[in-house]
Amino acid sequence: MPARRKARKRALDVLYEADLRDRPPVEVLAGYLERIAKPHPEHLGYAVSLVEGVAQHLDRIDEIIASYAEGWTLDRMPVIDRNLARIAVYELLYVDDIDDPVAISEAVELAKQMSTDDSPRFLNGVLGRIAEYATR
Repeated sequence: MPARRKARKRALDVLYEADLRDRPPVEVLAGYLERIAKPHPEHLGYAVSLVEGVAQHLDRIDEIIASYAEGWTLDRMPVIDRNLARIAVYELLYVDDIDDPVAISEAVELAKQMSTDDSPRFLNGVLGRIAEYATR
């Protein structure tokens, strides 16, 4: 698994736990980092930046997802899909060195592995519309 995909998976783990436990992502991240054996893997830095970035911009990210997820509220989305979308939207809007198609395809690939059969198509559509918005 490529390093950035591993980082996204770790970020998803933290955001998923924070979402389920209704805790701040940065607080869950701190506990997560304590549990990881040292030395930490190289990709962990990117995972931390994803979690911190999503946490910092969470309200705006959720607002954007909600406005582009036609017929779906954030609460109705599967927890994995919601958090994959958050990571991808953060990358689309705030990470300059990640191309939009890469951010979208990484979210879709993780959805194929970890979520419902409909999730990859759903995320691809929502994130594609958001990417169009982001490039304006």
